[in-house]
Amino acid sequence: MTANLVNILMSGIFHAAILFLVAAGLQVVFGVQKIFNLACGSFYALGAYVGVSAVTAFTAAGGPPWLFIVPLAVAGLAVGLVGVVVERGLLRFVYDRDESFQLLLTFALVLMMEDLIRMTWGTAPRSTGGLYLVYGQAHLFDATVPVYNLIVIGASLAIALGIGWLLTRTAFGRIIRASADNREMAEALGVDMRWVYVRVFTLGTALGTLGGALVIPATAAMSEMGIELIVEAFAVVVIGGLGSMRGAFVGALVVGVLRAVAIAVYPELEMLLIYLIVIAVLLLRPRGLFGSAAA
Repeated sequence: MTANLVNILMSGIFHAAILFLVAAGLQVVFGVQKIFNLACGSFYALGAYVGVSAVTAFTAAGGPPWLFIVPLAVAGLAVGLVGVVVERGLLRFVYDRDESFQLLLTFALVLMMEDLIRMTWGTAPRSTGGLYLVYGQAHLFDATVPVYNLIVIGASLAIALGIGWLLTRTAFGRIIRASADNREMAEALGVDMRWVYVRVFTLGTALGTLGGALVIPATAAMSEMGIELIVEAFAVVVIGGLGSMRGAFVGALVVGVLRAVAIAVYPELEMLLIYLIVIAVLLLRPRGLFGSAAA
């Protein structure tokens, strides 16, 4: 009984760690650019496929299996640079347009990137096999947990602390917070908002692509995985509150653990349970657990 509970809890926390990375990217983009980026799921899927390709190339070249996490993470971060192309090539034209234009554009990106993934990697699922088991397994309260999962959870916590440090302790973080609070005032003080937007969107994209890359050793890359992630990321944002990084962390934990419990108890309730929590939050606290009234 204890082993089952620990397995369910660790599975939920592992998924929450991945979900947090995507939701954190979504939150930082919305906080500064006021765009709800539906394409976050597509960036997640892109990171997964590029991660698989990088690990496959690394092992084929004779790289030691226990080092596969290095090309995996590097590939996940590097492909995040696609955010520069998307922001400069598309999003900059809709910042001052109605929100419906922004949603339509990011949803169009979802459809285009899904087709691009299919054309590049095909429709068959891609995976790294059981390569993640090279790190072995840990025993927690009679439960067996892959050490790779613990590494990802630790990395996600470190990234959360790093984001907190970036936003509160650096000059760029102060610019981000000032821009989120009052864009016009920041511009009047000499802040180049084009420079800020490019870097913020690239940061958000890189967090999503890194999340996609890190999840791949424990699952398979599929072209539709981005669509599924959008729904969960939306739930995280609603529960935690738009623009709140602390909300993204707590919301990801709620969604991740509830998902794991539902899968273990009654899989058909997986998404329904999450939707019920989202509805409850919208009715009782529309701005989310940590969202500001302005959001």
